[in-house]
Amino acid sequence: MRHRTDPIPMRFGAFELMKKGAARYDLRDPYHIAVTLSWPRFFLALLAVDLAINLVFALFYLAGPASIANARPGSFADAFFFSIETLATVGYGVMAPANLYGHVVSAAETLCGLVFTAIMTGLIFVRFSKPRAKILFADDAVITRGGRPALMVRLGNGRVTLLADATARLSLFVLERGPDGGVYRQPHELPLVRSHQSVFALTWTLVHEIDKNSPLADHSPQRLAELDSQLLLTVEARDVATGTQVFAMNAYGFERIRVGMRYQEAITHARGQMIGDLTRLSRIEPDEAEAPVAG
Repeated sequence: MRHRTDPIPMRFGAFELMKKGAARYDLRDPYHIAVTLSWPRFFLALLAVDLAINLVFALFYLAGPASIANARPGSFADAFFFSIETLATVGYGVMAPANLYGHVVSAAETLCGLVFTAIMTGLIFVRFSKPRAKILFADDAVITRGGRPALMVRLGNGRVTLLADATARLSLFVLERGPDGGVYRQPHELPLVRSHQSVFALTWTLVHEIDKNSPLADHSPQRLAELDSQLLLTVEARDVATGTQVFAMNAYGFERIRVGMRYQEAITHARGQMIGDLTRLSRIEPDEAEAPVAG
């Protein structure tokens, strides 16, 4: 496999990395390619492979004169459509293998069709059954300044079922100058006040307290932009309904870290019940400490 010399972008929301020396599609690992393609590209690839197989076998049939009964001599269209019928193991009965050569080619194609159908069925099942977390992320992270400064990111459980044993990790990537004078993007893990939830039902606000030891100690908007600050958040949990482990990830660029803001309430109580309003997940307002004083 030849590796690309030009950089390949790896994007996670607003967070982007560039990688050289890697191949976007490694043909030695077709399974990974098949499960990571988008649905439109997957079906286009499926159609392309199917057409390629039928094209090859149609040429084999044309190479053997009179190998297909009731087919027009030298007709590529007849050979191609006979190949489609054979690959799909349909066999309408109008055209059929007419000699030993035709029987050998059609037998090989039938076996190829069975394998192709089995592989495609398995891949489609894997793509449909792949667990998805459906964890919702607020559009912006906020830094409050009232009392003790803190970085906050709010999440929401977008399913009507519970998530259990949820664990979150938050990292800050900033530009730093190394000993050799080069500029590198360095990761700093941000400790959370509470990084684990035994039950994640409605919303969850992650909090990192900003003290003198925090990488965000100087958290002015100008400084965040100067360091090209990027937040990367990962969440793992177990879906109680399916019993599977799910994973979600989101990133926030410095322009999505809102200083002097806080989240509006998204949890209300009515008739003794707790109601989580996920439509308010991203709503923010000025922190009280930043509110203008009325003149």
